[in-house]
Parts: sequence; structure tokens; C-alpha cells
Amino acid sequence: MKLGIALAGGGIRGIAHVGVLKALEENEIKIDIIGGTSSGSMVAILYALGFSPYYIYILFKRYAKQMLSVDTMPIVNTIGNFIANKKLEVCGFNSGKIIEEAYNQIALKKGIKKIADIKKPIVIPTVDINESKEYIFTNSKNSEKQYISDISIGKAVRASSSLPGYFCPCDFQGHKFLDGGILDNVPAREVKKQGADKVISVNFKADYIDENSNFLDISMRTIDIMASKISKEGIKDSDFILTVDTEETGLLDIEKIESCYNLGYKTAMQNMDKIKSILK
Repeated sequence: MKLGIALAGGGIRGIAHVGVLKALEENEIKIDIIGGTSSGSMVAILYALGFSPYYIYILFKRYAKQMLSVDTMPIVNTIGNFIANKKLEVCGFNSGKIIEEAYNQIALKKGIKKIADIKKPIVIPTVDINESKEYIFTNSKNSEKQYISDISIGKAVRASSSLPGYFCPCDFQGHKFLDGGILDNVPAREVKKQGADKVISVNFKADYIDENSNFLDISMRTIDIMASKISKEGIKDSDFILTVDTEETGLLDIEKIESCYNLGYKTAMQNMDKIKSILK
């Protein structure tokens, strides 16, 4: 029996996925196929590359602040174009180039450059903002146009993680890709298509918006709302849904990396008997 896991997007909350994977490994539950959207793709790629959950956790602690920091160049370019009366480009606070470069470097440690080179079956959704269409980065052989394998590790993660408003769209072969969570925040259906007999989906309890919320929190809440509606069909392909309550963690709440990691681990351990029951 092949077991698949689908990891939802959710900003910094995505580190909780690593805690879940650690709990599964400790219980000798092998993941054969993995999929992830947005921050879920950040974890899914590293796990598919062969890095251990604890090592992934250390990487997040070491590089998260750098990868998610505000990049002033996109803002400067947009203002410059506006002043010069040029065509205004759609952009955000972060170009996403740091994420792309970091993931390409990490992948090279395993001798891997492109999605097609990964051995463990993997799926990563993204959305072409111009076509209003979902595309899937994957290492499976599929002739359908919406499946792309000839793309670097870093570019794939960057494309799937480009949250509207914060990250600039990711350009690739004429496409302008944005966060995969717009259309498929929990890629259970795509994981199933790769041959998984059972699929575990990991998502997050949506945070509430209050007077202390900033525009990034509102953006993430918007994605959560869209995902909860759109993912209902896709998530039907899940055999077990593990919902992690990350206790009001903001999109870029970097200081909560450790607590999210621990909450993911704790939630998985609390539900381990239920998880094991679907594998019988």
C-alpha cells in the first residue's frame, strides 16, 4: 500500500508540517508520495529530497527570516515606473528570489537541480494569474500541459509560495505564477493521482481577524477562506484530515517557528491511533 500526504499552505504555520512528519517517522509510518502548496511546498520539497524532519526544522530556523524579509527593490521599481509614467507592474514587497536561490543551493547538496530529478513522487500546485489556471510541478511523467517537470527546485517552490500582495508573481516560460493556495491549498487529489492508496491531509485552523491583525494576516485569512471552499472537493480524496491549531500564528510570525513545530508534532501524536487505523 502506498501512503501519500498533502501539506496545506499557511505561512510560518507550515513548519507544523515538519512536526507531523517527525511524529510519523517515529511511528515508522513511511510516506511514499508527497504534495504541498505554498509553505507546504517548502516542506514537501525538502522531505522529498531526503532531508530528515529535524534537519528541515533547523533549516527553517536558520533561514526563515532571511527568505521572508522585505525586499525593497520591487517597491522601488514599482514607484519608479509610476513616476516615469511607465506601465505599472504587478508586484509585492518581496521578489521571492532569495527563496529560489536558497532552495536551489539546498537541493544541490543532494545533487539535484530540477523537479524531474527527485525520486520520491511529488506534486506542487501553483496558479497562472493571467490564465486563472492551476499548474502542477511534478516529477511524474505526464503529457498534459498543466504538469511541469522541467523546472528548478527553487523556482517551483517560489512559484507555489508567491502569496498575492506580499510576493511578486514568479515568471517562468511566459507564465506569471502565484500562490497555489488560490486554487488548491491542500493537494490531496493530486497526491491521489500519483498512485497513493491512502492520503493524509494536513491543514490549519483558520485564525481570526481582530484589531491587532495586519494586512498580511488579512491576506492569509483570505487564502484560508478561499481554500476552505475550493478545497472541499479536492480534500474528499483524503482518508484522514489532520487539522493543526497553531494558536493565532501570523503569516510571518517567525518567533513562533518552534511552537508551530511542536504543535504539529503534538497534534499528530494525539491522533496517531486514528492515523494508524486507516493504514490497516
